Amino acid sequence: MNAYIKAIDYYLPEKTFSNDDFFNQFPEALVNKDNLLKIGVQNRHIIDTNQTASDLAVQSATKFFTEYNVLPDEIDFLLFCSLELDYYTPATSCVIHKQLNLRENCGVLDFNHGCSGYVYGLSVAKGLIESTGLKNVLLITSSSLTKKIHPKDKSSRFVFGDGAATTLISAREPNKGIGNFIFGTDGNGADKIMVKDGGGRNPLKEESFIDFADEYGNITNNASFYMNGTGVFLFGVKSVPKAVNELLEKENKTIEDIDLFVFHQANLFLINTITAKLKIPEHKVFNFMGTVGNTVSSTIPIALNEAIKCNKAKKGDTIVVVGFGVGLSWAATTITL
Repeated sequence: MNAYIKAIDYYLPEKTFSNDDFFNQFPEALVNKDNLLKIGVQNRHIIDTNQTASDLAVQSATKFFTEYNVLPDEIDFLLFCSLELDYYTPATSCVIHKQLNLRENCGVLDFNHGCSGYVYGLSVAKGLIESTGLKNVLLITSSSLTKKIHPKDKSSRFVFGDGAATTLISAREPNKGIGNFIFGTDGNGADKIMVKDGGGRNPLKEESFIDFADEYGNITNNASFYMNGTGVFLFGVKSVPKAVNELLEKENKTIEDIDLFVFHQANLFLINTITAKLKIPEHKVFNFMGTVGNTVSSTIPIALNEAIKCNKAKKGDTIVVVGFGVGLSWAATTITL
């Protein structure tokens, strides 16, 4: 049996943060408005500070079960991808398992892999189904990153939003489903996207909360999220085209054979640059970040769901999906709906 994506749905927090809200909060950013708008975000959904990523995950999965008439007892394995976990131990997927009332003989697993996490999750789900005979794997990606962004970090505040997505990967007859994978990591760039303090390596201390300005005037501290925008842009322009070309070669396909490309929704200007470098026709690239922002590991499933809903992605289509970011890491695969 082959693994394939059976259904996708997503959930967004109710609170929003529009561009008008942003420019009211950061009036000094108006001089750079034209460049900011090239990022492609007009609105974001923001989690409440008393909520966790697992709360969004449960709401997403509950909505998914209702929308697609899926019963919790049908799930053989739960994968949870997030940058925020509820506890040091136990695994947050155990907590979600309880909240969703999944059956006792259902496996669970947490993994932290940021922007490439969805594609990594697809690879784990495919492996579970095709090597162990499981029938239904639930992959939940959830981002609550805005809780870790410094209130004065205007660059990150403009880009990121919160949200969770639920994907059901199931087994069916061969010839359709999830294809080959390409993976990559440049650990030398791990500090390009980082929350430096608060983990085992650098525990929180008084100095963790001392603010500093980066070279672009964004304020952050070592207890908050930091991203080197220029470094990440250069990484994306270099790694993503290479990953796509390697994947197409592995699949014995060309760009002409692919119906749609869905990249991690990091930044519209970056995606357009990657598209031009690969010479992909614009109509073959689907983007959906304008009303949700960069939701980290949830960007690809949210975009896929929207592409299906608007008939941009249809049954039988072959789609290339590429995640890239935190780590620095990247992953790509093909999926056939």
